[in-house]
Amino acid sequence: MGDGEESNNDMNWYIKVLQNYSNFKGRARRTEFWMFALMNAIFILCAIFVDNVTELTFDYMDYGIITTLYWLFIFIPSLAVAVRRLHDTGKSGWMLLVSLIPVIGSIWLIVLYCTDSEQGTNGYGPNPKE
Repeated sequence: MGDGEESNNDMNWYIKVLQNYSNFKGRARRTEFWMFALMNAIFILCAIFVDNVTELTFDYMDYGIITTLYWLFIFIPSLAVAVRRLHDTGKSGWMLLVSLIPVIGSIWLIVLYCTDSEQGTNGYGPNPKE
């Protein structure tokens, strides 16, 4: 591991995204995006567990009010980090609309999220790795 930023634990990446919750400009590295996604998945599973244990689930669903509140809380930060991740690959944030294409759109977005950063400065700012 090179610089101090790379050695941050997963929770620090999650907090970094929350601190930039409304920042749709600039770029986000793969590590920032995927560590946020990992922590987000863990928190959603915990919220679903708490909903089920406390019997706060909605009828005919596995989740309830706590999970719904968490989803509302995390929606804008998730959108912002996804847009910044697309910017890092040189794509517009509007590429998120590709997800509206059944199956193929989601696969395409995952490929873009896994794509390495564009070298140097692109139209969205300097490379966050440098």
